[in-house]
Amino acid sequence: MTDTFTFPDFKIAKSMSTPHKNKTFATFLAVILGGLGVHRFYLRGPLDKLGLMHLCSLPIAGMVYGLAPEADGFFKLLPITISYIVAFIEALVLGVTADEKFDAQFNAGSGQASQSRWILAVLLVTTMIIGSVTLIGTIARVFDLLYTGGAYG
Repeated sequence: MTDTFTFPDFKIAKSMSTPHKNKTFATFLAVILGGLGVHRFYLRGPLDKLGLMHLCSLPIAGMVYGLAPEADGFFKLLPITISYIVAFIEALVLGVTADEKFDAQFNAGSGQASQSRWILAVLLVTTMIIGSVTLIGTIARVFDLLYTGGAYG
């Protein structure tokens, strides 16, 4: 009675038990909430080590705020800023990954194939703009604070 000839759809149902993960949505999460590791939790589950490291940027920023209340606000937000810069890089890597490679890594048992659309290209351009402005601004502010004592801002 448990012969696969009698129940031919059993193999198909078992192989499609993994939910399909959308590459565009994962990239969007990396851009918007990537500093908190939400994209890593979406793709790899709630115990992803790098996602937890992203999430730890919040308590680290709180510790900087609590231990050095007289410090410049930039330094208080620096752990979160660094986490977001890393998330922007991860968003770019996710977005430019070929659909077949993304499916092999994250959608092995879903039974569906990813199809990137034009919105992913717009999202990648937006990520490049926001990420590069954030990175260049962070570098400029660090050098300003370290070498001039904040004389330029």
